[in-house]
Amino acid sequence: MKLFLTGAAAVALAAGNVPEGAQAAELGAVDEPIRLAINEWTGQHVSTHVGGSMLEAAGYRVEYVTAGYMNMYQAIADGEIHAALEIWSSNVSDDYGRKLEAGGVVELGDLELEAREGIAYPSHVAEICPGLPAWEALADCASRFATAETLPMGRLVDYPADWGTPGADRMTGLALPFRAVPAGSEGALIAELRASTERESPLLIVFWQPHWAMSAYDVRFVDLPVGEDACFEDPAWGPNPDAVNDCDFAPSRIFKAAWSGMREKWPAAFEILSNYTLSVEDQQPMMGAVDVDGGSVEEVVASWMAANGDKWRPVVDAALN
Repeated sequence: MKLFLTGAAAVALAAGNVPEGAQAAELGAVDEPIRLAINEWTGQHVSTHVGGSMLEAAGYRVEYVTAGYMNMYQAIADGEIHAALEIWSSNVSDDYGRKLEAGGVVELGDLELEAREGIAYPSHVAEICPGLPAWEALADCASRFATAETLPMGRLVDYPADWGTPGADRMTGLALPFRAVPAGSEGALIAELRASTERESPLLIVFWQPHWAMSAYDVRFVDLPVGEDACFEDPAWGPNPDAVNDCDFAPSRIFKAAWSGMREKWPAAFEILSNYTLSVEDQQPMMGAVDVDGGSVEEVVASWMAANGDKWRPVVDAALN
C-alpha cells in the first residue's frame, strides 16, 4: 500500500539520481516501524521528514525519535534508532567513527547539501569592526563585542554545548581575545541574529548554511585560513605556531548513516534512504516555511510530497519495481 500525503505550503525537494539497472528490493518487516533520529535543528527535521515521507509512500511505518546529535550513535548501533539523515562531517563525534569501525553503524551515502560552517556576523557588523571579513580585524575590535559576561574579552556565540565547541576551538587556535558562550539551541542562535540586526549591535556567531537566516539577516562569513587536515593536527601549520585549529572549518560533507541491520530487515527502505538526496535550494525554503511562516514540519513536507511527486517518487519506485 502506498500513502499519499497532503498539506499547505510550497517547497522543493531534489530526490537525486537513481542508479541505472537498479533491482527491486523486498519491503521486509513492514509491520515494524523504522525509527529515524530527530536532532536539534530545523534543517535536520526537514531532511528527516522528507526521507521518512518517502518511506511511508513505499508502505513503511515511520517513527521520529528525539536524539542528541553527538551521542546518538550507540542507539543506532544497538538498533534502537535505525537511521540518521543529516550528519555533518565537520561536527561529528568521535563515537561515530568508533561505531562505524565496529560495524554497528553503516553509511548510506551523501545527502549532497552544499554546506558551509564558519565564524559569521550580520552585514552591519562590518561597520562596527572595520577590516572584516578578514579575521585579523577581530583582534583589534574584540572589545566592541564584549559584554558584562565576557569582559575584557569579546563575546562569540558558539553552537549549543552538545554540538561541540568549534567556535571556542578557533578563538584559541587563532589566539583571538574572544570568549565563546554556547547558545542554548538553534532558536537561541536565531534570536541572537534577529536582535543584532534589529538593534544594529555587534555580534560574532558560529553559523552555517543551508539556513534561511543566512538570507534573512544578511549573514556573512569571516575569512579564515582555509581548513586543511594539517591545521587540526600540526601546530606548526597556520598563523599560530603554538596551536591547532587556527583555520576555518574543514569543508563539510553531509551524509546519512544507519543501523547495520537495516539492509537485511528493510531492504527497500535501505535502498530508498541510500539514494535520497536534498539540495540547498530545496531545503532552505522548507526551513523558512517552518521557522518564518510558522508551518509545522509535517505540514510543509506533506505539502511538497503531494505537489511534487515527480521529484521524489522515482527513488521510491526504483526500490519497489
